[in-house]
Amino acid sequence: MRFAAKIRDWLLANDPALSRLRMAGRVTLTVIAAVACLALIHIAGLALPTIAYGLAIILSIESGVAVRDRLPSDQLKTRLIGGVVSLVCVGLAAVLEDYRYISDPMFLVVIAGATVGRVYGPRGFAVGMFAFTSYFMGAYLKPSLSDLPLGAIGPVIAVVTGHLVRTYLLPDDWRRDFLQSLVAIQGRVGDILMKLAVLSSGGIVSDSDRRELRQLEERLKDVVLMAEGFLPRTADGTIDPEDEPLTSLMMKIFDVHLAAESVIVLSFEALPPFMLVHALIEGDQDMAEKIVASPAVAGDDRVAESAAALIWLQKVRMALTEAIEVGRRDRFRAIEDAAAAPGSAKIDFSLRNPVMRSAVQITIASSLAMVFGLMLSRDRWFWAVLTAFLIFTNTKSRGDAAIRALQRSIGTLLGIASGLVLATLIGGYPLISVPIAALCIFLGFYCLQISYAAMTFFISIVLCLVYGLTGVLTLDLLQLRIEETLIGALAGTIVAFLVFPASTRSTLDLALGRWFDGLRELLSAVREGRSGFEIIALSHKLDAAYREVTLAARPLGTTWSVVSRPGQVRQTLGIFLGATYWARIFARNAVRAGGKPEGDVLAALEDVLNTIGALSARGSECFVVKRKLSRGASRHLPIFKHGSRVGVEMIGTMLGRLYPATA
Repeated sequence: MRFAAKIRDWLLANDPALSRLRMAGRVTLTVIAAVACLALIHIAGLALPTIAYGLAIILSIESGVAVRDRLPSDQLKTRLIGGVVSLVCVGLAAVLEDYRYISDPMFLVVIAGATVGRVYGPRGFAVGMFAFTSYFMGAYLKPSLSDLPLGAIGPVIAVVTGHLVRTYLLPDDWRRDFLQSLVAIQGRVGDILMKLAVLSSGGIVSDSDRRELRQLEERLKDVVLMAEGFLPRTADGTIDPEDEPLTSLMMKIFDVHLAAESVIVLSFEALPPFMLVHALIEGDQDMAEKIVASPAVAGDDRVAESAAALIWLQKVRMALTEAIEVGRRDRFRAIEDAAAAPGSAKIDFSLRNPVMRSAVQITIASSLAMVFGLMLSRDRWFWAVLTAFLIFTNTKSRGDAAIRALQRSIGTLLGIASGLVLATLIGGYPLISVPIAALCIFLGFYCLQISYAAMTFFISIVLCLVYGLTGVLTLDLLQLRIEETLIGALAGTIVAFLVFPASTRSTLDLALGRWFDGLRELLSAVREGRSGFEIIALSHKLDAAYREVTLAARPLGTTWSVVSRPGQVRQTLGIFLGATYWARIFARNAVRAGGKPEGDVLAALEDVLNTIGALSARGSECFVVKRKLSRGASRHLPIFKHGSRVGVEMIGTMLGRLYPATA
């Protein structure tokens, strides 16, 4: 029991809503169920062709990963469309098998259609993946036309089992996931308090401690964004401001996040008393208030601010705890489900659409991979095309594509090395190989959202075990797999840099443009005295825009990047983080104060708005500006006294640090 409890605690710490666990479980269970159904049919006397098993496995995976519709009925519709498209693509591959000079270019036509179809949104993406993988499997396994009638059983089984597993065995439930994410928020705040207790007992905050606290805050931010993502939205993707229970929960989450940020920021200047932190961890509110009122705390303005932030954090934590208890009792029944799925994006087939540019890149990269893959092997070139196709998934710049290509290459190399050892040792024992293969499938898709290299590693092990079971495992085959993967990775990287190259700087420019627009909208809303919920919603939007900036800047500092000083990149991101934080503080204080800002606050606000216009035009130039790394004299930041004025002043100060030479 203790071991099981430790495993559960570890899972919740790394996967708060258990969403990765469920996705990996869905894929694994669907694959097992589909293969088991086909095996039973085979045992019953109906011999099925290999293509039936191949399609069942690959479409079971896509059914669990690529289908992203929110409603079960929409998910079933997507699977049915994908199943029909799958049969068409496999049939096309079988018909053209004897005409290789036609079938190979036809694969490129399928790839182009699959990627262009993404302009239709999540359903287009899923159907495109069904089409690509089905033609790939048909070209790889080379079924005859006589195999197709029985081979069609594979996609049918995959569609049915995929729907049953996701709808009934491991269903989506936003109320359950939202409750788990709220509990995780409390846990992440508890981690911050425990770290502060350790620091307060020692009385010193080192640079490594600062980094650890920032990492803890980032972990909290991840869960906050996750929690907000579970909440039902209107057809245009926004929260209904008239839904009072929903907006109340949003405010509670916002307050906890902002209070935790404030505790960290103020603790960098003056650590709170250890006894105060300990009292709050133990839930002793009376003792905490006595400590705050003591002369030792009240007599030091800096310590008093840190203590006030802790008391604020404790109060909003208690409010969130009450919301959690309500959720446990009635599953948030006061909040209605989303009335409709989000509206589809505007259909745009022009090259102005990033999806269309990506389709051109993927098709050209696949063409290069096909040409050079065929030079290496007439029968195994599909691996090169598969790699070139997949490395563009979820990438926004050429730097992202290069990183993903490197991750796939490393994962394949290490996975094949490990899989070779495993397959050699247990390849002749199906009762051992099959469970290990199933475990690796689970681990691979559990890691998908956090490490593409790890996912590739585990799937490569699965392939080695399959080769071992079928008796085709050889060193030459595994070497060929690595070489074809490298060809596909290189083709994808070259195309990413040469065809419609989305440089990291240009991608970062777009992300920064959204951040500056978000900051401008938030400050303008405060200046105009808009409603509190609208201001808080814009604050959330700004926080999400900052997250986009961090993702866009991720490739900076790599060997192919113009910016090769990771420390400088982190310093610039720290400035944007600080400006985001103070904008959120300013928004909170404005909501509490009510009305429009006046006097000095209004004047400072106008200055910041003027500064935003000048800075946004310079884009990502700030990431190549050299700054002195000295911390300088610290400044007392009273967020509980004159918070609106100090908040807007600090936004201006942070923005001024982007270009210190001209500030």
